[in-house]
Amino acid sequence: MREGTPNFDDRVFKHLKELEVIAKRDVKYVYSTTPISRAIEEMASSHRSLIVLSAGKFTGLVTAMNIVNYLGGGGLFSIVEKRHGYNIYSALRDEPVESIMVKNPVYVYVDEGISEALSRMVLYGAGILPVLTRSSEVYGILTEHDFVSYLAGLAAFGAKVRDHMSHPVVVIPTGSSLKKALETMTNHGFRRLPVVEDGIVTGIITAVDVVRFFSPPGVFERSTSGDIREILETPIDEIMSRDLATVHAEDDLALAVKTILSRNVSSVLVIDEHGVLEGILTERDILYAILAPK
Repeated sequence: MREGTPNFDDRVFKHLKELEVIAKRDVKYVYSTTPISRAIEEMASSHRSLIVLSAGKFTGLVTAMNIVNYLGGGGLFSIVEKRHGYNIYSALRDEPVESIMVKNPVYVYVDEGISEALSRMVLYGAGILPVLTRSSEVYGILTEHDFVSYLAGLAAFGAKVRDHMSHPVVVIPTGSSLKKALETMTNHGFRRLPVVEDGIVTGIITAVDVVRFFSPPGVFERSTSGDIREILETPIDEIMSRDLATVHAEDDLALAVKTILSRNVSSVLVIDEHGVLEGILTERDILYAILAPK
């Protein structure tokens, strides 16, 4: 999270005045009592976070990182351990989403406008922002990807990837267990982990990959004992994606933005000519580059 009021480039606000509200109206919902298994199925098919309703009103948000935390990455795993005795069937089918959801997520009212939404997203480091009416009904949802899509043309000509990429990068070695990946994601707060072998990138595992892997009924077919600890020993090589979106440090930032949008991904890996990882450029990095260019 970056402190203080964002010092946005004037070009951004001039552009925003020309935009209609860009919130997606096709919002995916679950209820606070919905089983986690059903939420995972919905997230696996839509690749999106879920708004949580209670009595028809907005009450929380379920993200892929909540699932990562619950299924082995962090403190929420204690629910699986103590309440469900590590039983994967019970942990997914009998536990409601209210046990793992974000109860007080950052949001914006629709009448506050798009510039306020963008400011709030940057200030709080929120990758997704529910848009509400003043009566707490859900109007829509905004994501970092939505803003990158609309502001892509403002990426400064001549800006280089190396000036805006994040580095060093938290990585995970090939052959590591799924449990190790979940813990690493949760401990560092990253939704994606490049997988490396001898410094060379061989793949990437993301929180969305984890959600897909745990989506019923496939996850139940992978377990012979019903014990989630068996599943958590799965090597990440069986889950990670090998179809990598990459750029080079000396590439123009505009090329990286084009790659992210055309591939419909949330980041690109920055590699050298030998495939050695030098950094990562995320949608958040791109937003900061557009909003407050160096």
